[in-house]
Amino acid sequence: MRKITERTNEEKKTRRNQFLVGGLLILVMVLSVLGYSLGRNNQEEEAEKVIYNGYEFTKTNDFWTTTIGSFQFSFKYNPYETEKISSQINYLNTYSNKPLYLSGGNMEAETEIYRNLFYQTGIAQRVQYACLQGEKCEDGSFPIKNCTDNFVIIRENNQSDILSQNKSEIKQQDGCVFITGISENLTSTVDSFLFKIMGISE
Repeated sequence: MRKITERTNEEKKTRRNQFLVGGLLILVMVLSVLGYSLGRNNQEEEAEKVIYNGYEFTKTNDFWTTTIGSFQFSFKYNPYETEKISSQINYLNTYSNKPLYLSGGNMEAETEIYRNLFYQTGIAQRVQYACLQGEKCEDGSFPIKNCTDNFVIIRENNQSDILSQNKSEIKQQDGCVFITGISENLTSTVDSFLFKIMGISE
């Protein structure tokens, strides 16, 4: 009788321990899920956002993203971090379904145009390096183009040149856009150009 009682007590103790362990595991899992959800919500709430002229920009992986129609664009800078352009330039529809030619030497600035006007959106038919007619062409394999085509020419000035002009410069000449600035500011100036052609900035 004593052995049966002892066995029954042991079984009860074992079952109680199993319930305790199972309950603890369930509690840990529930708390983990809650913690993950709360952490994710906090991250979403803490995402950096700015509103500019009615366009919302969210910072994601070091890029400022915004959506216009069915297109999502991403920029290194938001409009508050760039200069306003006073010159008249053609708008985005000018680049739609046409080849876009590019000349420069500043990879980050060129990538900004390539990503937003072709790779990420497919707005331009293609983006291709070219040389401007009448200027020295270092790469003989590039086609020679003039301003009858959509052509973005990015030029780096040295520090003294920019100081004499006091700012970066963007000029439209027929189909050509000339973007000029010191190396450190060229990507920001390219973003100013993109904000302008998209109608984000005036």
